[in-house]
Amino acid sequence: MSDIIQIFLGLFVGAVCMYWLFSTYRLKRSKEVTNTQSVVLLEKIRKVCKLVVVEGEFAEIYDHQQDKGYFFGMISSTKRALLIVKAKVHIGFNLQKLKMEADNKRKRIILHAFPEPEVLSFEPNYKFYDIKDGVLNKFKPDEISQLNEKAREFVMDKIPESGLMDTARKEALETILIIQNIVETIGWKLDYSALEITTNEKLLMNEALKE
Repeated sequence: MSDIIQIFLGLFVGAVCMYWLFSTYRLKRSKEVTNTQSVVLLEKIRKVCKLVVVEGEFAEIYDHQQDKGYFFGMISSTKRALLIVKAKVHIGFNLQKLKMEADNKRKRIILHAFPEPEVLSFEPNYKFYDIKDGVLNKFKPDEISQLNEKAREFVMDKIPESGLMDTARKEALETILIIQNIVETIGWKLDYSALEITTNEKLLMNEALKE
């Protein structure tokens, strides 16, 4: 009888040990898979890198005029150039500037901060409409390239006034929803509670997520 009890106890202990080992292996494997998913997910979001949400086209005339005096200011010579600048501008978000972390235990991506919109690309086309040298004051070859750069800065300064940045900020909600969709592809959730989002914006996001 004692032998049977010993055998039973042995089998019972063995079964418990096997169950413990199997459970430990499953837990470890599950943890490894979770960690792997979080790394792949974060890489997947960051691989998108730059997301264009607004495109604008500019057409500006840049007028450059320079007066230069000679012989103690007794004689003045003026040179002038008119440039037509057409440019295509893309405004969006650099997703590498996202501040987020993975909560493996709860399978959540926590979004701490969202980047401000910025100029992602600027494609200018310069055309000299008119260029006039003064009798003594003439354009030098290196000044032409400098004029192109000044014209570029001239148009860039117009971007904040155009309203493109404000439009891009409104599109930030759509960008967050894109990230949400990426996160949900592997069964995770996006936690954006740390962001400063108005009540109306949160309602719009919740409605969009239900669709």
